[in-house]
Amino acid sequence: MVSSRRRSWHTLIVGLLGFVAVPAFAQSDALPPVRIAVIEAMSGPFANTGEAIMRNLRFAVSRINERGGVKLADGRHALELVPFDSKNQVDEALLLLRSAADQSIRIVLQGNSSAVAAALIDGVNRHNQRNPDQRVVYLNYSAVDPALTNEKCSPWHFRFDASSDMRMAALTEVMRRDREVRRVYLFNQDYSFGRQVSRSARDMLAAKRPDVAVVGDEFHAIGKVKDFSPYVAKILASGADTVITGNWGNDLTLLVKAAKEAGFKGSFYTFYGNALGAPGALGDAGVGKVRAVAEWHYNAGEPEMDRAYDAYRRMFPRPADDYLNARMLHMTDMLATALEQAGTVDAAAIARRLSGMRWTAEGAELWMRPDDHQAIKPLYVFTMRKAGEGTVKRDVEGSGYGFETTLKVPAADLALPTTCKMAKLPE
Repeated sequence: MVSSRRRSWHTLIVGLLGFVAVPAFAQSDALPPVRIAVIEAMSGPFANTGEAIMRNLRFAVSRINERGGVKLADGRHALELVPFDSKNQVDEALLLLRSAADQSIRIVLQGNSSAVAAALIDGVNRHNQRNPDQRVVYLNYSAVDPALTNEKCSPWHFRFDASSDMRMAALTEVMRRDREVRRVYLFNQDYSFGRQVSRSARDMLAAKRPDVAVVGDEFHAIGKVKDFSPYVAKILASGADTVITGNWGNDLTLLVKAAKEAGFKGSFYTFYGNALGAPGALGDAGVGKVRAVAEWHYNAGEPEMDRAYDAYRRMFPRPADDYLNARMLHMTDMLATALEQAGTVDAAAIARRLSGMRWTAEGAELWMRPDDHQAIKPLYVFTMRKAGEGTVKRDVEGSGYGFETTLKVPAADLALPTTCKMAKLPE
């Protein structure tokens, strides 16, 4: 059990960061809400990513509640987000998982750290084995280490983001065509995800572009570096024309800022270079040089997602809050569908409905593969441009820079094999 002091802190976090989006029915007539725990870094060096996640989830939940919540066997319930601040620490996240379960929360969300995700999978497995009447289901929106749906796969865990191998497969399809790529520097955070990005980059480049030289392969402490200029000096000295990085949050923003200040003229192939300050930090230096990969981007030309984006910006109009992820909407809508199909918040019943589910709303073509609970879907690779050029109608974070589609890779090309030996859900 957690201390009363810890519970008070959790209550404060909920008050500051989470809320129940107002449902379409009167609260006085409503049944208790379906509570959803969000275990994420709300403070520390990655607080900006946690805040962005909460905005996405608040918007996604508000859409469900505005249409009446979810209909379970006993009537309609609103969805309620309950944030828990993990500070991006594994031990803290495991304590918060226990706290959420103690509060009878049966649905847990997390994403911004594959190290935390791996620990949560183990923690959820142990909890569900020991507490069959209090099982929880874990939905992962952005922890992308392939191990999570391979050797660590679990019937209780579902990944709605593409794995890092899937993302790298899409990026290297563009690199296969980009003849300006000749000398590549791999630069990543020093933990399981960053090391997997490095491995998959090496393997896929060797298969698709054996003529490309890898001139550097470096790792740095996650969330610890304040000045990346010494690292950028090494990149410049190597003669690299391209950097491949899975860095995210401030570790990416500070890296690209240092590269601009040092006069690096090469390209960045990134997983997350499309927001959280990165485009604004690069400015003109990033035009035509920075690429990112995701299931959607603002200028992808999908009308239903365009409407969702406009609604999101009405809810969060500040330029600094301009970071919408399509997968957050798809995950929340799929969860709502699973809840209604199950008619209950029982974790096993929810997991059975999610496993194998196909989702086609708002331009999504998503299949939750039952073999490993990995979302199989197309990915866009997109390139930074000035707003107003070509198809770039929307910029990012008021920076004056946006992205245009370079390549859309079909889901069939990204359905990579899995080594998962999925355990069966209990009856």
